[in-house]
Amino acid sequence: MDMHKPNILLITTDQQRYDTIRAMGYDFMVTPNLDRLAAEGCRYPNAYSCNPVCMAARHNIITGLPARYHGFDDNYFEENPKVIPYDLPTFPQILSDSGYDTAAVGKMHFQPCRRHNGFTKMELMEEIPRNLDDDEYAKYLKENGYGDVQSIHGVRHLLYMLPQRSLIDEAHHGSSWVSERSIHYLKENAGKRPFFLWASFIAPHPPFDVPDGWADLYKGKELPPLKASKTPVSTAAEGKKCIADYPEERYLQRARELYYASISFVDYNIGKILDYLKETGEYDNTLILFTSDHGEMLGDYGTFQKMLPYDSASRIPFIARYPKKLDAGSIDGRFVDLNDLLPTFLDIAGAVYPRPEILPGESIFIKGGKKERSVQYVEYGHENKRWICLRNKRYKYNYYYGGGREELFDMEQDPDETTNLLYENPGSEILAVKEELRFLLTEYEKRCGLEGYVQDGRFAEFEEGTPGFYRENNPPIFPGKQDGEYISLEEEVRRAAAKEPVVNLEELDVSYFTKRGTLDGSILD
Repeated sequence: MDMHKPNILLITTDQQRYDTIRAMGYDFMVTPNLDRLAAEGCRYPNAYSCNPVCMAARHNIITGLPARYHGFDDNYFEENPKVIPYDLPTFPQILSDSGYDTAAVGKMHFQPCRRHNGFTKMELMEEIPRNLDDDEYAKYLKENGYGDVQSIHGVRHLLYMLPQRSLIDEAHHGSSWVSERSIHYLKENAGKRPFFLWASFIAPHPPFDVPDGWADLYKGKELPPLKASKTPVSTAAEGKKCIADYPEERYLQRARELYYASISFVDYNIGKILDYLKETGEYDNTLILFTSDHGEMLGDYGTFQKMLPYDSASRIPFIARYPKKLDAGSIDGRFVDLNDLLPTFLDIAGAVYPRPEILPGESIFIKGGKKERSVQYVEYGHENKRWICLRNKRYKYNYYYGGGREELFDMEQDPDETTNLLYENPGSEILAVKEELRFLLTEYEKRCGLEGYVQDGRFAEFEEGTPGFYRENNPPIFPGKQDGEYISLEEEVRRAAAKEPVVNLEELDVSYFTKRGTLDGSILD
C-alpha cells in the first residue's frame, strides 16, 4: 500500500447554517477549533447544499451526483423506501479500491441504514434508529446505563424545536461519542494504510438537546436579528411556519441560544479529533474538510427547518485544510457545493471516477476547470413541492413548480432576501434579469434536475398546493420493548424541560400529540 497518499478527514454537522463560525465573520459565535481550521486552511464563503434536506444532501455527497441519478430528492423513510442504484459508484467504494481504509462514524442516513456503500467500517449514530442492533451509539448507551431512555437525541415530539436539555450527560452525549469513536478509529488505523474517515455529527439538528455544561453559553447574549420578509414568502415557506410551537418570542430566543450552544459543543469535540490527529504526525498529510448537509431557517421570515432555497437553509459553512495545496488563512469566493466533495477526494487520492462526464461537481483544487463556478444550482423535491434555484454573484432566482411562482432577490443590495423583486410591477430591467436566469435555470434543470420537468424548453406545470400543518411527532425510538422498560415519553418531556424555565407545558399544543397517540395526556398532571 502507498502510505504516502494523503489521508482524508471529512467532518460534517447536520443542519448548521453558514453564519455560525466566528472565523467566517460571525463574531458572536464561540468556535475556536473551527476558527483554527480556518486560520490554517481555506474558507469558502459561497458554499451551498445542492439539495437542502438530510437524506438527499448525503446521497449527493456519497455519489457526487444529484437526485436525477440516486433518486433521493427528499427524505424517504420506511413507508416509501429508496436505495442507491446498485451500479452507481460511491467515493468510499472508489477510495477503498484505491488502497484506502474507509470508515464512517455517526449519522449517515443511508437507506437501508446498514448498507455500507463502500465503507470498510461503519459505526452508526442515526437520529431515529428503529432497531437497537442497527445503531452502535444506541447499544453504547444501553451498555452505559441509559438503556431506559427512548429520546436519546432529545425529545422529538412536543419539544422538538423548543428549549430542552439532553437526557444524556456530556460524557456520553452523541457529539462526545462521535469524537471518541473517531479518535479510536485513528488509533486503530495508525500506520496501516491511508485512511478516509467521515466523522458525522447529528448536532445542531433539532432537538437542541444540549448538555448542562454548555446550555448557558449564549444565554443573554445579543444574537443576530432575525431576517424579515417585506414581500410575501413562498407557499413552501408558509408551510414551515407551524413546525415550532412558540407561544411567546422568549421561547424562540432561548431555542436559538441552544442551537448555537450545540454548535459550540460540536466545535469542542472537533477540537479533540484535530488534536489527536496532530499527535499522530499525520495532521499535515491529511485533507481536512468541514461542512454541513444544509442549514436551518431558525425563525427567519417566521419559518423553521430546511427544504427552502433561502440562504438560511441552503447556504452552508465550508472550510478545507491541506497545506500542500491550500494557503493558510486564504479565502476562495467561488461557488462550491456538496457535489464537489467526491471529485475533490478522488483528486487528492489519485483515484479515477469511471464516468467523469456525468459529474456536476469538480475538485476544489482545480482552478479554471470545466465546472461553471460563476453560478450555483440548487434543487429540492418532486411534483408540486419541487423548487429549483439559480444564484449568480448578484441575483438569486427561485422557481416553484407548484403554481409556477417565482422569486428574484438582489443578493448584493439585499443579502437577507427580504424583497422579492418580482412581487409587484417589476421594471423591464428586472424582467430581463429574470428571463436570463430563468433560461439558464431551465438548462441546468434539463441537464441535472429530475427527468421530465423541462418539456419543450419550458418547466412542467403543477397545481399549487396549500401550506400544510406539520409538527414533528416521532413515535418511541424503538417499537415495542427490547430487553427492558423505558421511561415514559411523558416523563422524558418533564425531565428535558425541567431546567428550562421558559417552557410552560400548559402553554403548548399538547392536544396535537395526544390526539396522535404520542402522549397520553398525563403530561399536564
